[in-house]
Amino acid sequence: MTELVVIIPVYNESEIIKEVLEDWVQTLNTLQIKYKIKLYNDGSIDSTQFILNNLQLEYQDTVDVIHKENSGHGPTILLGYISNIETQWIFQVDADNEISAKYFPNFWNIKNEYDIVIANRGKRGNGFIRRLMSFMSYLIVRIIYGKGIKDVNAPYRLIRTHPFKKIIKDIPENTFAPNIIISGMANKKKLRIKIFDLASAERKTGSPSLGNKLFKLLRISFRSFKEIIIYGLSK
Repeated sequence: MTELVVIIPVYNESEIIKEVLEDWVQTLNTLQIKYKIKLYNDGSIDSTQFILNNLQLEYQDTVDVIHKENSGHGPTILLGYISNIETQWIFQVDADNEISAKYFPNFWNIKNEYDIVIANRGKRGNGFIRRLMSFMSYLIVRIIYGKGIKDVNAPYRLIRTHPFKKIIKDIPENTFAPNIIISGMANKKKLRIKIFDLASAERKTGSPSLGNKLFKLLRISFRSFKEIIIYGLSK
């Protein structure tokens, strides 16, 4: 029986996805975990699909590739959560190698003591608007849900699915940032939280799915904040 599912949303990561997957396979194999890595290709328009298909053939016992129409990073993550909600543990990480697989054993080795183990990426050089978005997300979560998790949208998190089942199922499928809501509900329900301060690397390949267009970033930010507030006030 699969003990752990690793969810990796992928969009136009042809330059690095092979390296990322191989790192995760090697790390998980050393821990002797019964696992599946599920790569959700969110409608990539480069050669990502071709590379993923080859990787699935190479690692067919441990890797599943799911191709889907583009819906965005958040809805893709949420699809992964909902599709694997019956697995005991879910780990979500992004495909850009921002945080290395080498830290995962620290998360796994203490898992039984917590409901969610999550990274805190600290200061990141992602531009003023993105830093402002991160701060506002944290502030809104703290006001609406309570304090606890610092890096509320961190894409490096190990979740015990049982206490999060209803939370995840209640999140609308087109939600922009489901991870923020999950972090908020962990705070609100006073679940057992462990935070690791980890160094994150700057993106060297591909490009952020949101790009760097100011108007788009602001529009998406307000949409996200509205979703976070509505969900929090309804619970």
